[in-house]
Amino acid sequence: MKMLGLKEIRKKKNYNQLKVALDLSISREALSHYENGKRNPSLEMLVTFSNYFNVSIDYLITGKEFEKK
Repeated sequence: MKMLGLKEIRKKKNYNQLKVALDLSISREALSHYENGKRNPSLEMLVTFSNYFNVSIDYLITGKEFEKK
């Protein structure tokens, strides 16, 4: 699954992949794979990304905040 919001929020904050990877103690390649849908992050990693970028997990996955219907 391609994580549309992960790449988007990283770019909005003007962070490069290496900075995020170093901050979160993961490889730059792993981050790239998450952003491009080549690998799915664990639930723990989703929570880590959510806390790091201060956005919801919904946003990380879809690029949109959850909306009630």
